[in-house]
Amino acid sequence: MVYRDKTYVAFDGDNDIKYFNLMKAWKQSDNTDFNFYDAHELNSARDSSLTESIKNQLRERMNNSKMFILLLGKHTKYLTRFVKWEVEHAKRLKLPIIIVNLNGNRNVDDELMPSWLNDYPCISCCFNEKILQYSMENWEEYHREHLKNHETSNYYWRVNVYKELGL
Repeated sequence: MVYRDKTYVAFDGDNDIKYFNLMKAWKQSDNTDFNFYDAHELNSARDSSLTESIKNQLRERMNNSKMFILLLGKHTKYLTRFVKWEVEHAKRLKLPIIIVNLNGNRNVDDELMPSWLNDYPCISCCFNEKILQYSMENWEEYHREHLKNHETSNYYWRVNVYKELGL
């Protein structure tokens, strides 16, 4: 049995890696409580030229994850080679998925949301360390309940959650 304690983060590596790097900086900062155990620290692809080699490494990382975060940028829904595959694998593993809108939108961003997430319960939030930490701490329980009830909507945190966090 694999012990799942990591957080898997998927993103557009060409355009949105700065946001992933910022998340890692929040984790390292002494001025914040933001924390996650990054699944990408597990391994690196041995032969990055082969798609299947990369997917094997990503699969291993995801199999050790308890949570999946998708950094949603302008081009994410067009990334079918790896990002779509990562999302579909996360769904097969029934991982809780947090959609982080990089454009600041706090709701489900229908314009940017990939159609391959329409049949799975996800929570959307804006890119902010407080709401992201809140999501990582709270979405898993809601996610399990939605799966149990066969609810497949995309969700977002209500305004009062943001207010409680001082946002």
